[in-house]
Amino acid sequence: MSLIVGVDDYSSESDVIIIPSALDFVSQDEMLTPLGRLDKYAASENVFNRQMVARSLLDTLREVCDDERDCIAVLERISRLADDSEPTVRAELMEQVPHIALFCQENRPSIPYAFSKYLLPIVVRYLADQNNQVRKTSQAALLALLEQELIERFDVETKVCPVLIELTAPDSNDDVKTEAVAIMCKMAPMVGKDITERLILPRFCEMCCDCRMFHVRKVCAANFGDICSVVGQQATEEMLLPRFFQLCSDNVWGVRKACAECFMAVSCATCQEIRRTKLSALFINLISDPSRWVRQAAFQSLGPFISTFANPSSSGQYFKEESKSSEDTPVEDKNSFRPSGIVFVPVDSSLLCTLSSESHQEAASNENDKKPANCKSALRPEGGASSPDSALLDQELYNSFHFWRTPLPEIDLDIELEQGSGDTLSPETPEETSEVTVPGSSNITMATRKELEEMIENLEPHIDDPDVKAQVDVLSAALRASSLDAHEEASDAEKRSDVQDELGVNGLPNCKINHDASVPLISDAVENMDSALRYIHNDSDLSTNSSFSPDEERRSKVQDVVPQALLDQYLSMTDPSRAQTVDTEIAKHCAYSLPGVALTLGRQNWHCLRETYETLASDMQWKVRRTLAFSIHELAVILGDQLTAADLVPIFNGFLKDLDEVRIGVLKHLHDFLKLLHIDKRREYLYQLQEFLVTDNSRNWRFRAELAEQLILLLELYSPRDVYDYLRPIALNLCADKVSSVRWISYKLVSEMVKKLHTATPPTFGVDLINELVENFGRCPKWSGRQAFVFVCQTVIEDDCLPMDQFAVHLMPQLLTLANDRVPNVRVLLAKTLRQTLLEKEYFLTSASCHQEAVEQTIMALQMDRDSDVKYFASIHPASTKISDDAMSTASSTY
Repeated sequence: MSLIVGVDDYSSESDVIIIPSALDFVSQDEMLTPLGRLDKYAASENVFNRQMVARSLLDTLREVCDDERDCIAVLERISRLADDSEPTVRAELMEQVPHIALFCQENRPSIPYAFSKYLLPIVVRYLADQNNQVRKTSQAALLALLEQELIERFDVETKVCPVLIELTAPDSNDDVKTEAVAIMCKMAPMVGKDITERLILPRFCEMCCDCRMFHVRKVCAANFGDICSVVGQQATEEMLLPRFFQLCSDNVWGVRKACAECFMAVSCATCQEIRRTKLSALFINLISDPSRWVRQAAFQSLGPFISTFANPSSSGQYFKEESKSSEDTPVEDKNSFRPSGIVFVPVDSSLLCTLSSESHQEAASNENDKKPANCKSALRPEGGASSPDSALLDQELYNSFHFWRTPLPEIDLDIELEQGSGDTLSPETPEETSEVTVPGSSNITMATRKELEEMIENLEPHIDDPDVKAQVDVLSAALRASSLDAHEEASDAEKRSDVQDELGVNGLPNCKINHDASVPLISDAVENMDSALRYIHNDSDLSTNSSFSPDEERRSKVQDVVPQALLDQYLSMTDPSRAQTVDTEIAKHCAYSLPGVALTLGRQNWHCLRETYETLASDMQWKVRRTLAFSIHELAVILGDQLTAADLVPIFNGFLKDLDEVRIGVLKHLHDFLKLLHIDKRREYLYQLQEFLVTDNSRNWRFRAELAEQLILLLELYSPRDVYDYLRPIALNLCADKVSSVRWISYKLVSEMVKKLHTATPPTFGVDLINELVENFGRCPKWSGRQAFVFVCQTVIEDDCLPMDQFAVHLMPQLLTLANDRVPNVRVLLAKTLRQTLLEKEYFLTSASCHQEAVEQTIMALQMDRDSDVKYFASIHPASTKISDDAMSTASSTY
């Protein structure tokens, strides 16, 4: 084909000019090899062409991956392209390096050592590039490569770390030095303890003292907690803490603020003694800092810091085998709350509950005898020792005084521990018994960690909510701290024995007592212990007193788990003056961390927090109340059923009548909270469930959807009669909701209700519910109601909520009559249900009954339906379309 230009009717052929078209020949690029194209555009003077080369490197490698020599040639071109004078080309190249490195890793047989030889040198060289964009891109590439473990350990030690150390030298460029320190801190968790301790830690300590640039010190302070977590307790205490103290007193407020923000992570990496004696005083200085921004950060970190004092021995928890029947459970166990295998026992913090033989053996097998625990004895009261206290009221059973008697001066634990019987220890012991260490603390640690993990697991589905996320952070800190404390108990045992003689606790020669400062010392004087127990007994009843004297009020805030100065500062966060001098949202930060603080103090010290919690619950800011509403169920787990009934239930009731933003917090965990209450108290809420159907905004359909989800869980907590009388009307109301998402969850609710009521004895309630479904939905004048009936039937079949013979008798007759429904949507859903759900059940495949015949006749009628969609779903087995898809498609048309 050619183009003729300048030709008229009278010109000769020699005057015709023929210009070749691009279609007359093959493109030169298509004739070039991949390497040829690469060379052509890499040498182009056009910057965009060179950027295109960098962008297409991975594609070029894929084209030549079968030839090792060509792969090496491409990698060599990459090295030359890295010298490009244009920053945008270098930045584009660096963005492709992680992808190219991953390709090289997957094709190692073809191109061995490609990354280490050709790509890594470019990455580390660009860390010092003059262009800021190139440096930032190389930093991101390096971290991505480390995260994907594409850099060999040897290369990290010999090629990466030396460059970073050089870039942080005193004579290095200021910006480069700051960025290099940040990279060192971020890569520490990826390269591990050994490399960090040998190669990164010394330079990091030097950078903490950089007198010239506060930017460097600020970066070090911001990442201090991460470095501590990597190098561990010993290196933290020996090398890092002195630097941390310097940073906390830095003359730049931004550095001090960064220290306050990472204080919890630093505390998690230290022992309890340093945490109590040194870090606490340091934190008090930050709370009283001249800078408002530092004080603000310190108060935000106060609750998380307190949570690092969590001590398993003072939390009042131990592991309980769930297989033990209620008949064999002691009286005090029956009056204790038992969530998920954890029994909360009201224990004085100086005492440790006796472990059962099963849990003792489990602890021994799990811990492999690597953590010798401190021996603490707790004796159950003898059967004949009770006098006027023998007839105790239920509400008094919580007190430690009624559970534990004073430990006798001489206790022999050898026989009990060897046999693992878990029975009450005998007071008759020979004085010459050697010192014994009870391997029980590991069990307590396991129990506390299990409880913390369950709390975090319950909150994680709602992690998108910032309130919930903050609570998860606090509980995670308590989890890490409890793990560290359990690990350090063995190493601190000898240190504590020296303190034991000084403090006058030699009255227990056969038993190691936990002398951690968070646990009160046990005196060998029986009178002192009796008075202490009586004080605890009286103190636990403070909630019943209408007024306090000044001394009693002050004493009610005293505890010995955390330094009192820290707790006093935490309690002051509800003071209105704090909102003016520190942070307008300081009360919200207090509410964030309250579950972690409560867990740390233990239920025996709840009296210290009770007033603060009540103040927060009545705060004028709904965000504060919302935070408490989202965590009240976790606090109930910590406090146990009796304190929950006394102190949390009234607040819970108030939240139920609050704004929707607050009510949603209690609604999301309604089941979690109600299951902790006594059955009689739990039944009181049956009358209030109906109120959740009323919201401030009728468009808030997610509120009703959450209610349906919770009602499914609540079915197990109530009797069949209660379910029928109170939950059934709500469920049927939700099935007729205007929003399809609410209806779909409600179908699941109704099917589960049918299952529960049908298996009850007698099954009268189940039959009545089925009849109501048939009458109100199966024969509903509105087509949406009839469609809802089909959905319920489909869910009942899929979840096996009814035996198929019972389904065929009670629900199927009305279901089959809908084959003649005048609305195609109903018939389409019926066809899907019969073909995809009902006929997959063995009952209808094998039994030659009248029911099977009726189903086949109905399907044949649907196959001849005038609607094409009905024919389609009735005639073949289409791709699996589950009820969730149906609910969001077919039913959504009724919105």
